[in-house]
Amino acid sequence: MRRYSNAMKNSLLISSACLLALLSTVGAALPYPILAPLFADGTANGLNTFLGLPPKLLLGLALTINPLGLLIGSALLGPMSDRYGRRPVLLVTAVGAAIGHAITALALVIESFPLFIVARFITGLLEGNGSVARAMLADKLEGDLRRKALSWLNGAFYMGWLVGPLMAGFTLGYGVTTPFWIAVVLLLGTAVLVAKALPREAPSAATTSWWQVARHRHALNLLREPELRTLFIITLAYSCCVTGFYEFYPLWLVEVPGYGPRGIAWATAAMCAVMTATTIVAGRKFAGEPLLRARGFAYVTSSLIAVLAVGDANIGLAAIVLFGIPHAFHSSIVPHWCAERFGAHGQGAVMGLISTTFCLANIVMALIGAVLTLIDTRLILLLSAALGAWSAWRLQRWHYSLQQAVPAAGALS
Repeated sequence: MRRYSNAMKNSLLISSACLLALLSTVGAALPYPILAPLFADGTANGLNTFLGLPPKLLLGLALTINPLGLLIGSALLGPMSDRYGRRPVLLVTAVGAAIGHAITALALVIESFPLFIVARFITGLLEGNGSVARAMLADKLEGDLRRKALSWLNGAFYMGWLVGPLMAGFTLGYGVTTPFWIAVVLLLGTAVLVAKALPREAPSAATTSWWQVARHRHALNLLREPELRTLFIITLAYSCCVTGFYEFYPLWLVEVPGYGPRGIAWATAAMCAVMTATTIVAGRKFAGEPLLRARGFAYVTSSLIAVLAVGDANIGLAAIVLFGIPHAFHSSIVPHWCAERFGAHGQGAVMGLISTTFCLANIVMALIGAVLTLIDTRLILLLSAALGAWSAWRLQRWHYSLQQAVPAAGALS
């Protein structure tokens, strides 16, 4: 009976985390099929004519600001949940993200680029709670169940990238703000479910204020550790590879096959469906060294992005869809390995560092892409592929250096 009760609690915990991840990334993914046509199809509006700047440059800024909020939120929310508890942080951020989407809808109605930027920043800041959901699973679960749960959580994040673009593409006919209002309702519903599903936590005995936590316990403090700095550099390179692809393949779809929001939504749906299905297999236990397996999948990911950059419409579409397979495997391996190796630093901080790295990559690639796409969209895709290949090479070197360090440590003892 006790075993059954524990199994039920674990199932509820995993389901709650996955639902939160799903609905959080729905909101983050909503603008992807909307923004590229809005800024790049040649029709003038109050958003793409702001200050007379080039529309593609404004698109780059619009893509940058949400990840900037995610960067800050991911760095702070994980460690703050270590201090204040997972449940209250998840509740506050879910409601706050709903408010951010409501402001986004208002900005689109009045065609205010500055208000749109503020709204996307607020939303990104509060959607940085993905690190909290990861930390919650990492602290409560162990062994094979933790590996599977983190893989399922990744699947929920990927499904959000599927549902978000689909929702945007197929509800735009009811008005450009409709997808954002749907996101508001879903996030408020998520807050209610989290409140019911997660038990209240005992108040922390720590006396530090939230400001002290923000200043002294943010995830970037982990970079003082040499191994975590190495992890950060390698993960940043791979994340730049992935985010460069995510941010600019919709622009490639506008420019090469001539797709609008609905076409972008269908292409994204196919990619994310493949990615989500792959997580079922990716969460299983496999033989072999984790870093070497991640290296192989990073090479395949970068190769597909390179094919997208140089291929025609049909080859490029195939590369977009297939991208989800190696990336799902890579994203299943690395967080679990980090949870096992670096958990002593606090799972909230460790998962926050991973999320922060992804957000920083979004900012870097959006800014670089805003410039490179003025020349040719393929340039940012080729840069993404090169960074992915470098991360794979660096993973291999890191694996061998860790292997050499173990015998050396044994000899010293």
